[in-house]
Amino acid sequence: MAQEKRLSTKPVTPKGAENEEPEEQKETMLEGLASISTVLVVGLFLMAFAFQNFEIPSASMQNTLLIGDHLVVDRVTLSPATKWAPFVHYRPAQRGDIIVFYKPNPVPPDPPEIILVKRCIGLPGDKIHLEHGVVYLNGVAQNELYAQMPRDDGNPEDSYDPIRDDFPAHGAPPSELTPERWVQDLPSHIVGQDLVVPPGTVFAMGDNRTQSADGRFWGFVPDENIVGRPMFVYWSFKTPEDQEDKTSIGDRVSFMGHVILHIFDGTRWKRTFHVVR
Repeated sequence: MAQEKRLSTKPVTPKGAENEEPEEQKETMLEGLASISTVLVVGLFLMAFAFQNFEIPSASMQNTLLIGDHLVVDRVTLSPATKWAPFVHYRPAQRGDIIVFYKPNPVPPDPPEIILVKRCIGLPGDKIHLEHGVVYLNGVAQNELYAQMPRDDGNPEDSYDPIRDDFPAHGAPPSELTPERWVQDLPSHIVGQDLVVPPGTVFAMGDNRTQSADGRFWGFVPDENIVGRPMFVYWSFKTPEDQEDKTSIGDRVSFMGHVILHIFDGTRWKRTFHVVR
């Protein structure tokens, strides 16, 4: 009896095609553009809403932060809580936090939205006064290891100044940085020898107490003025103390050239990714 011949279901490979590799599918120009756009949108969102770059221009936070430190600022944690992002961690500023904020009561020629960085010293209801530069918080002297106190090092700016260092016993320190509004408002916040922090604000000071124009000079920081908190230093470059005063185009171009020429020997490599505390 003749047997039925079964047909094979195995696909037949053309002769000579065994070693051919499958052809890769190339990305079209439109697909590539879509991928790049997605990355840009995510990056811009993070830079606009979650993080921000900030450069330290002065010695007011030295030695915690140095002139020429470039920081990544967390703009989320200290922001007001929102219902559309319940998964995001929010909290109010705490004592000891380093905060970035819009300067309250700016004085011309300061721009209307100048950004500063200081340390949060007092919260609403706290009673604060200084004696010889030492902060007394609710009657207790604070041991601030990070603070640069008045000292006799031959620099008159570092020497003890009772108007600045015994605050608020002598009122607001007289300075071109002190707004008249603060001079008039300060006495209403003094109880006994203490400054009492009002609701909805914090009191902030620089770590370099003799070189910092801070809350003593211009008052309290409203909660809505707080931009965020520094996370880490991503780059630090040795910068002259007077560089922030050089605002002309020629000065800026000259310094850019200096940075390019000294990018390796002028960078403080040990501060790269230094966590800010």
